Amino acid sequence: MEKTDIISNGFSVSIRYTGTLSRKRKRIVCNPRALQRNESDEMIEFIPVTENDLPVIKDIYDYYIVHSTATFHSERISVEEMKEFLHLNHMKYPSFLIRSDHKTYCFLTQYKKRQAYDRTSEVSIYLRPECTGKGVGVIAMNHLEKAARKGGISVLICTLSGENQASIRLCEKMQYLKVAHLHNIGEKFGKILDVVLYQKEL
Repeated sequence: MEKTDIISNGFSVSIRYTGTLSRKRKRIVCNPRALQRNESDEMIEFIPVTENDLPVIKDIYDYYIVHSTATFHSERISVEEMKEFLHLNHMKYPSFLIRSDHKTYCFLTQYKKRQAYDRTSEVSIYLRPECTGKGVGVIAMNHLEKAARKGGISVLICTLSGENQASIRLCEKMQYLKVAHLHNIGEKFGKILDVVLYQKEL
């Protein structure tokens, strides 16, 4: 049976393949000497997202659409719509499925579709609710920063709801600089919402 779960520390990685004879899948595995664990002492690993992972990822994203202001989508989106901002097999804007005890995901996406912005990427990390508060976000952010440098990205942007205090704390912990505060530009669940932008130069 193919193993579809994941391992990585976001730093020293090697590539190996696991799976059946008919289907092999690239797996990013930590150097055992540098293996990182989260605050609950769980191993964390990352696998590049494939088409088969999209239903799982959509379920996670749907949770945040329905229950939070972390995303400004207010209605569930299709898998095809998700693929407009979550890219598969993209060297510059990679997407990863994260495995600790539960599958979560993170990705880099194009900041704006104009060539002059090609040195900049936007960061997104979506964790299952039961995975929050365990240090997974810090490990995922480190992994995305390493992937961004490899892809030639020089600047990372995080666009956050002003009430998303967990993500704001993560950005500040990772030494992102708050560069903008946009007031009253969104509305969801009957609430008027601010947006804050954080930036880090790699």
